Amino acid sequence: MKKFFALLMSLVMVLAMGTTAFAAEETGSITINNTVKDTTYTIYRIFDLESYNKDTGAYAYKVNSTWETFAKSDAAKAYVSVDEQGYVTWVEGADAAAFAKLALENAPATNDGTATATADNTPVVFNNLPLGYYLVDTSLGALCGLTTTNPDATVVEKNAKPTTEKEVQEDSDNSWGDKNDADFGQTVNFLTTITVEGAAKDYVLHDTMSSGLTFDGADSVSVTLNGTAVDASNYTVTVPGADGCTFDVSFTEAFCNTLKSGDKIVVSYTATVNENAVVGTPGETNKTHLDYTNDGKTEHTPEDTTTTYVWELNIFKYTGENTPLAGAEFILYKTVNGVNQYAQITDGKLTGWTETEAEATTLTSPAEGFIYIDGLDADTYYLKETKAPDGYNVMTPNPKEVTIGENGSVGETITSGATSVDHVVKVLNNTGSELPETGGIGTTIFYVVGATLMLGAAILLITKKKMSVSKD
Repeated sequence: MKKFFALLMSLVMVLAMGTTAFAAEETGSITINNTVKDTTYTIYRIFDLESYNKDTGAYAYKVNSTWETFAKSDAAKAYVSVDEQGYVTWVEGADAAAFAKLALENAPATNDGTATATADNTPVVFNNLPLGYYLVDTSLGALCGLTTTNPDATVVEKNAKPTTEKEVQEDSDNSWGDKNDADFGQTVNFLTTITVEGAAKDYVLHDTMSSGLTFDGADSVSVTLNGTAVDASNYTVTVPGADGCTFDVSFTEAFCNTLKSGDKIVVSYTATVNENAVVGTPGETNKTHLDYTNDGKTEHTPEDTTTTYVWELNIFKYTGENTPLAGAEFILYKTVNGVNQYAQITDGKLTGWTETEAEATTLTSPAEGFIYIDGLDADTYYLKETKAPDGYNVMTPNPKEVTIGENGSVGETITSGATSVDHVVKVLNNTGSELPETGGIGTTIFYVVGATLMLGAAILLITKKKMSVSKD
């Protein structure tokens, strides 16, 4: 029995040693959690794991052939030592993060055991890897980590980059989103939210407006941090911006040093829709991005864009079967908080609103029947006919309700002669005829009889006179 147990123990030891010896035949994986969307992750196998024993904590590393020059360099000797057979041991007390940074700076142009992947807000997983000691890098500009696959390893992304979100306010319901509708001359509210992440510094927010938007100036800019107003001494507004943008907001170093991950900086400002704004699509854009430094490198967030739309309303005055009708007069108005606002229009473009009806612009239908109005918000309007052409009845109902809906939907496409116009509201005027008379001929008979009697009396008088002269 003693010999049997001795033999059994020997077999167990041999098998245990065999497990360690053949561990390097396995493959492993590296999983990176808490990834940042659109960030590229790269892994480098610096050392090959020849064998290991988790129970005893014994690991046998050898230098990967493409990293041999670096591993044996004077700079690397402060962190690792490599013997004549290529086995690697760690220098006691050496700084692993400093070693990783040094290794990344000296990565050879060609690397055996290198792989890359781009994150999509889910963990990044590298599978079927030869076991080894891997350097994990990220395009965020800061080191992600060092890890050994034995066989599997998990790395948590501790680096993160700030983000920006741009929004514009829709005045009809005061909601915020990525698009809105507006009139020519209307003030539009914008805001950009910066979410602070990582150790990024030197924040500069850049804002670029297309030609149909006029920035209302530095005085329109205000900043809050986590809902509390930020004193203007903590930032500078430059118009135009240094890179040719409409304006930029540069935050001081002292302010940036107070920021921590999760903080939210909200920059609010306004612009006015001017007469150069495109009517319809594609609309007027406002783009924002943030420049910042991370680990000494300049980075920037992707551009975020809002779009402001203005629309058209065209009127076709007609009679019969789409026959243009000239000479009809209209005014256009809308109701805001129970008060009528009357449109003022010059050369077919909205220039403003007035609460006084007498100051409203009178729109007169020309010979071709079309009246054009550019620069309107998506809203409900009223078209009031103040004068119909001579001989025609005023339209019914009067006023006529007209709604410009989402995406500028209103009216129809009308073709009259050689002219074809979109977004047309048709307004019909009917002509009347002289009303028929009913009953007898009225006083006409008296005029006829009276005239006949007078004529007869005159003839009789003349005849009697002649007879009297003859007797004499």
